[in-house]
Amino acid sequence: MTKEPPEEAAGEGPSLLQLVTFRLGEEEYAFDILCVREINRMMEITRVPRAPAFIEGVVNLRGNVIPIIDLRKRFGLPEQAPDKATRIIVTEVDRRVVGFIVDTVVEVLRIPAEKVEPPADIAGIDAEYIRGVGKIEDRLLILLDVDRVLTRQEKQILEEKT
Repeated sequence: MTKEPPEEAAGEGPSLLQLVTFRLGEEEYAFDILCVREINRMMEITRVPRAPAFIEGVVNLRGNVIPIIDLRKRFGLPEQAPDKATRIIVTEVDRRVVGFIVDTVVEVLRIPAEKVEPPADIAGIDAEYIRGVGKIEDRLLILLDVDRVLTRQEKQILEEKT
């Protein structure tokens, strides 16, 4: 997947962000589509001994071993059993492929960059993970910074465990 600059509407219009939106509980979140490689249905995950609780394990995706992070656990949300809507969003985090389990993927959406406000402390999730909050009609989207969802120490643990 090539990374391109944000699109301009009609060449001179406002900058647009293209996002993959998903739900965790009642909240709607988004990753920049440039970080997303693919979206998969839930699959069998192999547990990794002594890994942090939010690391569900690893999967073999077309010959590549990919660590899988449960975003509900990562953000301290109540656990929920996977169902037919559960998805794994495969992303690139600091040049490493990582999958994130989400309750459901909602849509791919384009919003003007000016509709995104800077992060603030939101519902118990540390603002360091958040790029901003997008306002679209009656919806609020929490834009996550995929490179900051895991701390440097947690990224090192991923390297050791997978």
